[in-house]
Amino acid sequence: MSEDRRHAVLRAIVEGYVATSEPVGSVALASRSGLAVSSATIRNDMAALEDEGLITQPHTSAGRIPTDKGYRAFVDHLAAASLPEPQRRAIASFLSDAADLNDVVERSVRLLSQLTRQVAVVQYPSLREAAVRRVELARIGLDRALVVVVSADARVEQQTIALPDAPSDDVFERVARELNEQSIGQRPAALAEALDAWVERPGQVQWARAVADAVLGAARGGTVERVVLAGTSHLAGAGFEPDAMGAVLDTLEEQVVLLRLLHEMAADSSDVAVRIGAETHADSLRSASLVASAYGPGALSLVGALGPTRMDYPGTIAAVRAVARYLSKAVEAE
Repeated sequence: MSEDRRHAVLRAIVEGYVATSEPVGSVALASRSGLAVSSATIRNDMAALEDEGLITQPHTSAGRIPTDKGYRAFVDHLAAASLPEPQRRAIASFLSDAADLNDVVERSVRLLSQLTRQVAVVQYPSLREAAVRRVELARIGLDRALVVVVSADARVEQQTIALPDAPSDDVFERVARELNEQSIGQRPAALAEALDAWVERPGQVQWARAVADAVLGAARGGTVERVVLAGTSHLAGAGFEPDAMGAVLDTLEEQVVLLRLLHEMAADSSDVAVRIGAETHADSLRSASLVASAYGPGALSLVGALGPTRMDYPGTIAAVRAVARYLSKAVEAE
């Protein structure tokens, strides 16, 4: 019972500090938290929580605020929460009207920023892991052909190859058909094996290797990773110290640290990953938290929200989870 009450005290401190940005004292907790115990009992619980490193006293005369460890304990004890049905319907409607992948990503990042009042982050789907949707082969004069690869995430890459002879229309169409048979639904690693086997078929055209390499090269194209952001203006009212906000802005602009953190979080086994303060292993993000969830084919890219450690974790986690689910449906439908 004592352990449960101490966690309730910690939860009340986190919620009170997030709501007011002011340290939370025992008298306020006793009168407003619904704990139904005296302020003296709450003071004892707060002392125990402080000994455990879950809360700290910023000033001698102040109440207590959560530490990174305290936020972590709070997040780990959260029950899974869902967004209200009207918000879920609004997300589905907003994303269903997207014209293409770019529009889906742009809409998702703007929407998540509006829902959380944080900086929204969407890691663009990487073509290195995207399956091939179709291959198009088009003649360019007598001695060249254009190879066009359309990926499952709606990206288009193309390469030009030389034709050592002038293949007949029947041969050209057969090669195009066989390329699609070998390529559709394949990711680059499996595609390379399938095309190698195709090139080695008896009676294969002379230019089979050239066209196979072009298809594979196009399928692997566009591998520069991108992160799309929205809502950086929310940082101004998030309660960051000026130096801390500048460091966060620099990190968002350069994106190297952010991409590294997203890659680490992609390995998390939970459906929503949370990194709080020092857990980011980045000095520039020591006063920030990132909540992210994987989306799309293979769950290889992430969507998330970045804000101060003093954030509304239940609401942010629910919003990120919901947007990730609808974003997955939209991307997989492309």
